[in-house]
Amino acid sequence: MKFLLRRAVFYLVTAWAAVTLNFFIPRMMPGDPVQALIARYQGQISVNAVASLRALFGLEENVPLWQQYINYWGKLFRGDLGISLEAFPTPVSTIIKESLPWTIGLVGFATIIAFVVGTTIGIILGWRRGTRWDALIPITTFFSSVPYFWIGLIAIGLFATGLGWFPQGGSYSIDAMPGFNWPFISSVAYYGFLPALTIVLSSMAGWILGMRNMMVTVSSEDYVTVAHAKGLRESMVMFRYASRNAILPQISGFALSLGFVVSGTLVMEQVFNYQGIGYRLLQATNNHDYPLMQGIFLVITLSVLLANIVADVVYAVLDPRTRKEG
Repeated sequence: MKFLLRRAVFYLVTAWAAVTLNFFIPRMMPGDPVQALIARYQGQISVNAVASLRALFGLEENVPLWQQYINYWGKLFRGDLGISLEAFPTPVSTIIKESLPWTIGLVGFATIIAFVVGTTIGIILGWRRGTRWDALIPITTFFSSVPYFWIGLIAIGLFATGLGWFPQGGSYSIDAMPGFNWPFISSVAYYGFLPALTIVLSSMAGWILGMRNMMVTVSSEDYVTVAHAKGLRESMVMFRYASRNAILPQISGFALSLGFVVSGTLVMEQVFNYQGIGYRLLQATNNHDYPLMQGIFLVITLSVLLANIVADVVYAVLDPRTRKEG
């Protein structure tokens, strides 16, 4: 219990620091977002509305910075992330709600597949080291060293441009009506196959190598030797004894990777023109949309912190040694 309380205090302080930095950094950046908004609309917004726009964006000149900071916390507790400059007057929370499911659905599903397949292959490679299975190691090393956007470009060139099996980009067909219906779902799966394949191939190698190394380490432990001495089946020793302990670091890494799912894969979404949160973040950066950048950074930070909390809890449950006092 003390372990969880200490971690909870640590993450509360970390969350406060993240929110504080998220408040101050956009205000330290050069440029005036209100003037940029007026210039973008080229006279459609009256200059007399500057004071109202500053109040809307929380940038009042006559309000002290500490008061703006308190007001910012109040808005966060109400779920108000501000108004997007690029899609004015659409709220930032609306844009994030529209983009986040696409990223979680694609990157989350691909991350789970990469973890399950990569961990399983890593168990086999580590247990059967020194056999023909080791021939897979150079292949996995190659995919782990190649940038994933290069894999995406190769996939587009081979399967989309060359063979014409898949579309070159997009999230779904323009003919599909968004909704919970089979034509739309099948179109989303069809358009998301190449991006998902790119993520799986680029990330699976890391899970394979990590699990193989841990399996090699635990294979020489005493409890594995005792399990062999009992005459247990090799598959039982491999999965119930060796891999059960070797997988602990993988579980922590998997929980952290789920936290980074929210951030998406920015370059991948740009390569495939996929309307996820990473693509939105790139657009916000190019258009100096500070409120949208601020909201996306906050969601990503809190998601990573939540993933760290889940990783600590899961690790404490699986490994009682982490709950012991020093």
